[in-house]
Amino acid sequence: MRSAGKQWTRINRKAKSRLSECWKMEKSRRILVLWASSILFLLLLSLLYIGEFGSYVVPSNQGGNETDQGEATGFACHSDFHTDVCVSNRSVRIDTLTMKVYAPFSQGMPQANRIIHPYPKKEDKWINRSVSSVQILQGNISPPPPCHYTHNVPAIVFSSGLFSGNVFHDFSELIIPLFLTSRHFQSRLHFIVTDFKPIFFDKYKKIFSHLSSYEVINPAANVGVHCFPGVVVGLHYHDHLALNTTAIPRGYSMLDFKQFLRESYNLKIQDLSQMEKPVLVLISRHNSRMFLNEDQMVTMMGALGFTVVVAKPDMMANIDKFSKIVNSGSVLVAAHGAGLTNIVFLPQGAVMVQVVGLSLEWPSTHYYGNPATEMGLNYLEYKIEPEESSLITLYGRDDPIITDPPSISASRGMLVGRAIYLGEQSFDINVTRFRNTLVKALELTGHSAPSG
Repeated sequence: MRSAGKQWTRINRKAKSRLSECWKMEKSRRILVLWASSILFLLLLSLLYIGEFGSYVVPSNQGGNETDQGEATGFACHSDFHTDVCVSNRSVRIDTLTMKVYAPFSQGMPQANRIIHPYPKKEDKWINRSVSSVQILQGNISPPPPCHYTHNVPAIVFSSGLFSGNVFHDFSELIIPLFLTSRHFQSRLHFIVTDFKPIFFDKYKKIFSHLSSYEVINPAANVGVHCFPGVVVGLHYHDHLALNTTAIPRGYSMLDFKQFLRESYNLKIQDLSQMEKPVLVLISRHNSRMFLNEDQMVTMMGALGFTVVVAKPDMMANIDKFSKIVNSGSVLVAAHGAGLTNIVFLPQGAVMVQVVGLSLEWPSTHYYGNPATEMGLNYLEYKIEPEESSLITLYGRDDPIITDPPSISASRGMLVGRAIYLGEQSFDINVTRFRNTLVKALELTGHSAPSG
C-alpha cells in the first residue's frame, strides 16, 4: 500500500508538472487568449482546473487512481469531509429530468457510477433530505441519450438547497464556494442549479450575473438533455467564510473576493482613506441576541462622534441597497449572528466589533472573528458579563447556565446548548464598559474620542 501511495504521488506530480510546463509555455508565447478559439480556450481552462486541483484527487473504487483516469479521460474527482467535486474537461450530456450526467469518454472503459449531493456540508445529516442527488455515469454508455440543447461553454452543477436563505450560509456555503470554483472560467459557463429557489437567485442576481454571462438553468424548468463541452459537479468549500489561496486556481484570496463584490454591487469605497467621518453601522436584531438597551447604545455612539446607522431587518433584506450602506461604514457593530456576514462589504481597514454572548466564544471566533482578519479588517470583540445576559432573569444568577456554560452542552447535548445560548439570550449592554471598546474602534479608523 505504501508503494502504491508513492507511485500515485509520483504520477500525480508528473501530471501536474506537465500541465504546469504546458501552461507556462502557452502563457509565454501569448497564444492562449489571443489565438485560441472560444471552445479550445474553455477546454484548456477546464484542463487547468483539473491540474490546479490535482492534489485533491482521491483513489478510485475501481482499484486504480483518479490521476490515471484524469490523464486518460479528462475526468477527476475530489472528496473531503465537507464536499465531493467531480470535473470533466470533455463533452458530457446532462439529463435535467433525472439529473444524470453521462460521461462516455473512452471505448472499453468500465462504467463507474458516482452519486453526489452537490452542496458543501455533506456531513450534515439533513443533506440527503434537502439536497437532490446527481448521478454521474462514467464509461462506455451506448447509446448515449441524444442532445436536446447544445451549449458551447462548460457547466457547473450545484444545489441551492439545505441552508440557503440565511445570509451566513448563503455566503459561506454557496457564494464563496461558487466564486472559488468558477471565477477562473471568466464568466464563460452555465450554472445548473438543483433544488432551485427563486428567492435566493433574485436576491443575489448581481453576483450570479457577474460570475456567468448566461442565464441560470433550473432543471425543473428546462427539462431535456443538455450537452456541454465540460462540467464541474459540486462546489469546493474551504471553511466558514473562507478561501484557502493555495488551493484555488490562480490563487484567488478573500481580498479578491471582496473586490469581486465591489464590482458586482458597484461599491465605491475600497478603503478607509476615502472616508472623512467615522460612520458606525449597528445591526439591530428583533428576536434572540437583541440589544435590550439599543437606544442608550446609539446615544453613546453618537456622543463619541460616530454617525450611527441602525440597520433593522427590513433594511438588510435588500442586499443591493444594504451593501452600499455597509460599504459606507468604517465600523460595524453586531451581536454574534448572521448579520455579521455583511462585513464582506466593509472597506479595507474598517473595524468589526462583535458582541460575544455567554457560551458563544468558539463560534464567534471561527465564524466571524478569524474571517474578518482575512478580509483585511480590524477585529474587536466585546465579551459580555453574566449580568448583561437576559439568561440571568430566566434562570437565576447561580444556575449552571450562567456559572458554567460549557457543562450545559456536555451534559444536555449541543442542541439544548444552542437553543439556550443562541435562541433565548439577549443583551443589556453595560454602556460605560462598551464605550471603551468603541473608543478603540474609533482610534483604529484614524479618529480620536472627544475629551471628557
